[in-house]
Amino acid sequence: MAGGKKAAFVAVVGRPSVGKSTLVNLLCGAKVAIVSSVPQTTRNAVRGILTRPEGQLVFVDTPGRHASEKKFNKKLMNVADRALDDAELVLYVLDATRSPGPEEQAIAQRLKGLEKRTIAAINKCDTAAAAPQKLLDFLGESLPGLDASRCFKISCFTKEGTGPLLDCLFDMAGEGDPLYPEDYYTDQDLSFRISEIIREKAMNRLREELPHSIYVEVADTELRPAPGNSGAQRLWVRAFIITERESQKGMIVGRGGEMIKAIGEAARKELNGILDWKVELDLRVKTGKDWRHNDRIIKKLTGN
Repeated sequence: MAGGKKAAFVAVVGRPSVGKSTLVNLLCGAKVAIVSSVPQTTRNAVRGILTRPEGQLVFVDTPGRHASEKKFNKKLMNVADRALDDAELVLYVLDATRSPGPEEQAIAQRLKGLEKRTIAAINKCDTAAAAPQKLLDFLGESLPGLDASRCFKISCFTKEGTGPLLDCLFDMAGEGDPLYPEDYYTDQDLSFRISEIIREKAMNRLREELPHSIYVEVADTELRPAPGNSGAQRLWVRAFIITERESQKGMIVGRGGEMIKAIGEAARKELNGILDWKVELDLRVKTGKDWRHNDRIIKKLTGN
């Protein structure tokens, strides 16, 4: 029996770079999704789990929705659509510093008919450029079925408004048993978590089109004895940053290997903080020609 506990999947949707992944990390109290200033960092439906005395919410962070006819981007939109169809609740994230445009209107159109299970979070309200009233007016016009009491002005930086937002989500969730053990904050497998952390560190250091041209493949993981006789173990990982063109490899490696070394050191430092073992990372670069047009790779990256 559920015993009055709440449980729900929450699809987190919005335009690119509105702060969806940052918000999911904040609400779950742990690093669930990678974060970058590069639009469309999220490529899969990433689950973050929050358990409180009143129940459990599973947030499904989705790729940012934007207009594009490219095969890879259309697959990303399918990921978001599937999450919307499967979730009990929808968390629609907007950016208070950006005026509504055609992309925002397209998202609102997609949410028509889902207003009764939708909550809106207008993010970045702490910034000088914030104009949340424009977004509130937009929501009132575009989604008239969305009650104003479920529209929240928030800041992922100051945490303003996130408490009432969570309370509202739990209030709207139906009764049910927890879907995951109490100590879980994500259900991502080890290789996925490692590859995403490496990709985040690469994206935040590379420029121009390169962040969109790469993906990371974890080729092998192995627990090995740590130096000495302590009985401790280390996690050895071999991973590849894969880019589309041979000419891009040198930019990722950097002069004298400086760039690949910096990416590897940053990734290893973060992985050491979130995993149960110290990590030894063997990071390399190789070419996967036109991988964004390869159906097998796209399916692997997006789960779609």
